[in-house]
Amino acid sequence: MAIQTVSTKPFSDQKPGTSGLRKQVTVFQKPNYLENFVQSIFDSLDGYQGQTLVVGGDGRFYNRQAIQIILKMAAANGFGKALVGQGGIFSTPAVSCIIRKYSAFGGIILSASHNPGGPDGDFGIKYNTGNGGPAPEKVTSAIFERSKTIDVYKILEAEDVNLDRVGSTAIGNMTVEVMDSVNDYAALMETLFDFEQIRQLLTSGNFTMCMDSLHAVTGPYTKAIFEGLLGAPQGTVQNGEPLEDFGGGHPDPNLVYAHDLVEVMFAENAPSFGAASDGDGDRNMIVGSNFFVTPSDSLAVLAANATLVPGYRGGISGVARSMPTSQAVDRVAEKLGVDCYETPTGWKFFGNLLDADKATLCGEESFGTGSNHVREKDGLWAVLFWLNILAVKGQSVEAIVKDHWATYGRNYYSRHDFEGVETAAANTLMEGLRGQLGSLKGQTLGSYTVDYADDFSYTDPIDNSVSQKQGIRIGFTDGSRIVFRLSGTGTQGATLRLYVESYEPDSAKHDIDTQAALGELIQIADQIAKIKELTGFDKPTVIT
Repeated sequence: MAIQTVSTKPFSDQKPGTSGLRKQVTVFQKPNYLENFVQSIFDSLDGYQGQTLVVGGDGRFYNRQAIQIILKMAAANGFGKALVGQGGIFSTPAVSCIIRKYSAFGGIILSASHNPGGPDGDFGIKYNTGNGGPAPEKVTSAIFERSKTIDVYKILEAEDVNLDRVGSTAIGNMTVEVMDSVNDYAALMETLFDFEQIRQLLTSGNFTMCMDSLHAVTGPYTKAIFEGLLGAPQGTVQNGEPLEDFGGGHPDPNLVYAHDLVEVMFAENAPSFGAASDGDGDRNMIVGSNFFVTPSDSLAVLAANATLVPGYRGGISGVARSMPTSQAVDRVAEKLGVDCYETPTGWKFFGNLLDADKATLCGEESFGTGSNHVREKDGLWAVLFWLNILAVKGQSVEAIVKDHWATYGRNYYSRHDFEGVETAAANTLMEGLRGQLGSLKGQTLGSYTVDYADDFSYTDPIDNSVSQKQGIRIGFTDGSRIVFRLSGTGTQGATLRLYVESYEPDSAKHDIDTQAALGELIQIADQIAKIKELTGFDKPTVIT
């Protein structure tokens, strides 16, 4: 088993986005493309000789081949051990769990999350540090800088590892341990939630549930936990077989792409509770019988009811949300007397707050919620949290949310995605908005008066690092907001995201259709940004 040192040339497009490097599969299949990026990761790290690396992915096309390359490169570069999920499968929160439980040096996650898979789909790779969380910007910046000058990579000449058989094998001087993908994660969940109480709910005969894994990574987890440990009937999990192309679907748990679940949950005799997860298992959608829970409301409800759940019975130290996420959780934090932190989009920004115990629960409007149990957002954790609350309160999903609104007021909230916008047009739109920021304050737009307008900048309260140009905010004197930002998770063109929010304290006005309640603000957003004019889109690709 000889170590090969292979000459290579840099690629100019290996800058990680908010969730690692994402490109089309065909890009990663270019000679040396994946190898260059993996070597750039290793070259940017210190002190990993003899240490443990966790490797796994969401099972999408090219997952297995990429893992074999990474294992051989890890061995050639001096890692002492690699922990790999059986079949190459590890959900993103499970990788974080494994890194933390076994004190690994770090981990490499292969996923493009909610992006489509298959030979013509997308692929992604990101590095997580020893705390289990996504690499911070100083690390990803170092990786990118190295990728621009890399001239060689190291790889071991060895046979492929059998990823389907649990057990240990050696390649070179490195031990590869293929692990059951689910066991350690499920054990962690049992320490946080009252499994016996949830089991009683699921087997009572008065409660039904539908869990849609969208043919993505959580299939093995949902079957083992819900249909196994918690006793839910066989068939509770739908689309539970991970497929390389996600069954031709789009593994994004929203009302458009999780259409199988939506059909079930908005039918005449709908189950009591429904949920969906995404490609790599870190996102979730919560649905009641004919009732959709926005991710922003979900975070607020979890925070308000945290002490009902064993893992959080002692209370929470604080909460954090991404800037575009609605301010619903802010009101909960105020009532609880804890701090609420507003961060840029990207889970990596929560890591320092969690490590410093400044926050216990975190969430993003993009269907991601989590806590200090790992350093990633965690889709199945959120589903179990909801089930635990439902088991304790004995109410429906709709009743719990409406009671929450009656207590805290309702934040009407919606996100409009314009996908595949021509990049130049998207940049023109954002620069046009930036050019208006200095003159918007005090202006009257329709029935709203502008209170502030800025390009969001964040100073990390722990390490004082600064992140600028994180999204354009226009806030109004009544607490309403419009936010614009370009997403960093797509692989083609640009995705423009528009976030619109309005606060309504009057419970008599809590049943208005969301798009109707936000109608004037949506029109104002189009006028200010010239969305239709500059993008050519008459309507959003997805509304959530």
